[in-house]
Amino acid sequence: METGAERPGLAGTLRALNAALGRPAPLWVKESSARNLRHRDFLAPRAALGAAYAGGRVPSDVIAAVSALGGPGVLAVRGCQQTAAGLEVRLRRPEAFQRLLGAPPGPAPGPACGPEAAVVLHCPALRCRAALTPRHLRPVLLADHLAQLLRARGVSVHLVPAVTDERSREVLRQLRVEWPSSSTPGPEAVSALKQALSRCPYATHCEREPGVTSLPEDIICKVQLKSFVEQRGLEGYDPNLGVLLVTEEKLRTLAELQQAVLQGMAGRQGSCCSVVHMVSCEEEFQQQQMDLLWRILDPGTHMDLQKHLVCGPVKVTKPSSPISADQYFQLRKRQMHDASVMKYGELAQDEAWTEVINILTVAAIRFEMLSTAHRSKITLDLEDSSISTKGTKSGAFVMYNCARLATLFDTYQRAVEQGTYPPLPPASELNFSSLREEGEWLLLFNYLLPFPEVLQQAAQLPSPSKGLRITANTEAVCKFLIQLSMDFSSYYNRVHILGVSQMSEAVYWGLFLGASKMPGLQQQDMRRGGSSQEIELPFSLQEPFPHLFDQMFARLQLLAAVRNMFHSALATLHLPPLNQI
Repeated sequence: METGAERPGLAGTLRALNAALGRPAPLWVKESSARNLRHRDFLAPRAALGAAYAGGRVPSDVIAAVSALGGPGVLAVRGCQQTAAGLEVRLRRPEAFQRLLGAPPGPAPGPACGPEAAVVLHCPALRCRAALTPRHLRPVLLADHLAQLLRARGVSVHLVPAVTDERSREVLRQLRVEWPSSSTPGPEAVSALKQALSRCPYATHCEREPGVTSLPEDIICKVQLKSFVEQRGLEGYDPNLGVLLVTEEKLRTLAELQQAVLQGMAGRQGSCCSVVHMVSCEEEFQQQQMDLLWRILDPGTHMDLQKHLVCGPVKVTKPSSPISADQYFQLRKRQMHDASVMKYGELAQDEAWTEVINILTVAAIRFEMLSTAHRSKITLDLEDSSISTKGTKSGAFVMYNCARLATLFDTYQRAVEQGTYPPLPPASELNFSSLREEGEWLLLFNYLLPFPEVLQQAAQLPSPSKGLRITANTEAVCKFLIQLSMDFSSYYNRVHILGVSQMSEAVYWGLFLGASKMPGLQQQDMRRGGSSQEIELPFSLQEPFPHLFDQMFARLQLLAAVRNMFHSALATLHLPPLNQI
């Protein structure tokens, strides 16, 4: 069994392949389609070879060097040949299965920017005094997801602002968002900022003439933001920024941010603390104003790490009238309940389904909000027909496939307890050469192999630069789970993991999902707990086919790793795995 540090990785294998060619520019691409994976795993395209070698012909000693690749962190090469497409590599697949499936479950990504790193994620949307809306939810759900990804990499994450409004707290609770509810800065912090304002060359005291009420009573002073931007040569700010009217509330906001930064840096000598403002495009201008005010009053080194991650607009097609976040959740919950009743019948109205439908609703909303790149527009169709329990790009579809894995392993465990099957042997004793289905290699090569890097890249915040905006690959996990679910579902529908015993499981799912006709099967009214039906199969369920155990065990080990991967990815979305659906 390999340690996490020695676990073969996609990046390490690509580095080794490029190094073997002796060229500075990366030439190799990883294949991902089932069609191409029948012939090769990696390809250095012919066009790239033509630019690197005279006549595009790769020297034989280079091909030999590629063929000999292997070692810690690198998948071993079985063969390398030059074809009309380019230089093709095939891996030693049984060895790849052994090394990846024999490793400890779960990813082992490295630290983000050192073990002392800290990040403050700030969502101004949660300061909204009115009811939260879907456009407010987008940056909040994004911050919640990003916080989970960063924490998994050892980063200290602080979420701001504290949510004090009871309505907002209830909406976040429904959506399984973990957010602080108390972190009020002391009055001395606000007083210190007022003192800084009194010394600020960009601030002008607001004089009120008797009888004139043009300025609100809570205005403390005016600050010339545009002059500050021009004198400091700051880039990326809106050219329309001019004068900001500073209030006590704005200073409390800055004091809370200061407090979060101090908490992030506490006990971490020499550490850095980035501040990322997660804002909707409608809030961007106001947050730029606050950003500049903070820079003026607190010119610390951490100000260079203050960045803005801007979310695109959220358009609601129907209803045309504004809808609150709570109404959005309740609407999706009702739709999910109705869709479940239509699919599963009276079972979906059982009390045990209440929590299942809640989780499916949260999954539906999170995937709606997070599977699109954060800078792109989202269009929410709230018609009843817009939500489904089986749409292949929905959160419910992902949860359904996670539940199928749970059912598979429950079925296997019951068979072990009844003595039908022996327990799963240790991975070191399994025969992975029996995994010859193309879907099995697809699951390993496209998902288990790159999964740690997918999580790492999704949590990667760009290095500090002069620009103000940053982008993050935050949609990667949802897209990964959707594609994984599609490929797993295709494999699972085609291959019998448990031999004939899985046929009984398939029949059970067919009845559970409302299938009324299945070729070769006859329904008989027999007692099973007094409420269900048992099926008379055209073969014996007592025959476990011992000669197929090697393949069954290898497939179970593969799908156990897939199950762990599902659970790890869903945890970054605060979604618990479902045992049934």
